Amino acid sequence: MSRTRAGQVPAAFAQAMNGLCSAYAPASIAIACSGGLDSMALLRLAHDWARDQDIALHALHVHHGLSPNADAWLAHCAQACAALGIAFDHRRVDVVKGRDGLESAARTLRYRALGEMCRRHGVSLLLTAHHLDDQAETVLLQLLRGSGPAGLSGMDNANHAPELLGDPGLVMARPLLPVARAALEAYAQAEHLAWVEDESNSDPRYARNALRHTVMPALGAAFPGFQQRLARGAAHVQAAQRMLDELAAQDLAHCRDGETVDLARLQLLSRERVDNLLRHLFALRGLAMPSTAWLAEMVSQLFSAREDAQIKVTHPACHIRRHRGKLHLTPRLPDLAGMRDPDDEGVIEKLGQEFRWTGEPSLAFPAYGGVLHFDAAPAGLDALWLRAQPLTIDFRKGGERLKLAPNRPTRGLKAHFQSLGVPAWERERAPVVSAGRALLFAAGIGMDCHHLGAEQGGGIVLRWVADAR
Repeated sequence: MSRTRAGQVPAAFAQAMNGLCSAYAPASIAIACSGGLDSMALLRLAHDWARDQDIALHALHVHHGLSPNADAWLAHCAQACAALGIAFDHRRVDVVKGRDGLESAARTLRYRALGEMCRRHGVSLLLTAHHLDDQAETVLLQLLRGSGPAGLSGMDNANHAPELLGDPGLVMARPLLPVARAALEAYAQAEHLAWVEDESNSDPRYARNALRHTVMPALGAAFPGFQQRLARGAAHVQAAQRMLDELAAQDLAHCRDGETVDLARLQLLSRERVDNLLRHLFALRGLAMPSTAWLAEMVSQLFSAREDAQIKVTHPACHIRRHRGKLHLTPRLPDLAGMRDPDDEGVIEKLGQEFRWTGEPSLAFPAYGGVLHFDAAPAGLDALWLRAQPLTIDFRKGGERLKLAPNRPTRGLKAHFQSLGVPAWERERAPVVSAGRALLFAAGIGMDCHHLGAEQGGGIVLRWVADAR
């Protein structure tokens, strides 16, 4: 039976690789090689297939340094690749336990290092040794976590994962996904392969190990072949998820208004379609998927708060805001050095940054997040007068007023911003420029007309360009 299983593995691998080559036509491939049984089987399979197809093969190893045996694993992989004539590369990473635990931090660094090595060697297709039992474990873990269809879909045969690998053009593929681990073990023994054992794989504190060593054997005894059935169920969920994605794309196209979402249109959808659309939008923006509870609270605030309320829901990577009936996803930007808390004692007496203009076309003000340009214009500030003035750049404190043209009224900056539709979060990062007590310019609004005139040879108008975000 072992020999029969072993003989099926190369054929299954070749079939998967032929499909991958038809879809992606890679000039070279790489495998993630940890030194364990699965990756050593993949190494031999990929070597034989690449030799027959005359495709360049690289083996990539990531040294986490978490085990006292990590150096030995690196040496084992290097020696195995040297014996087969396979190009080998490795990276050492320093893993620091994060909010999601040591295992998650190591995984993030591992894939980032694999992506970097693929880019270095010009590899467009990265193979991993995930197999049928891994798929079953993944589906069970996601089910126990209460995941939705996206999680219960399990692992794809191949996908782009730029958030993991740091390269939108790199494809990560799993050609052994239909193959059971027992078949891989039979193949490895038949080929007399040597592999290392990671002692952490027996640590029951890790959820996947608890499943592997307690739950999976019990399921196997009661339901032989359950792995194939879980994988088949995951394939059905994948198909359902693809339909949900198509529906979300159609709903988003209907509700979209430029880079925003029209909340009046969104509110006409069922709650399930609203959630589906928003998860699709988060995925398009490359944002971490929110929990069900967080998403419910966000939707409640967007739809139920009073019309003039300044809604801001904080996500780890962005802010979700409502402005004039539109949903905006805005980046989480650090405070600028020029910002001040108006409740700080003595803040009203504090001045912004004083400067002199000596004819430069532009001046950078990092503390205020951008560059102030001095553009020639038929009617503007007299250049000689402007050179003579002590100027100040600052964020508005409240009460500033500006007149855009002689035939237009003098209005407060807040009224100007409201009439121009500038959202509150952009106003707070829009600086003003003054000469003494005279306001000359407000970013996002324009020049005050009091000092403008048709000067001989033209004048100077100010223009603010915020740093790229």
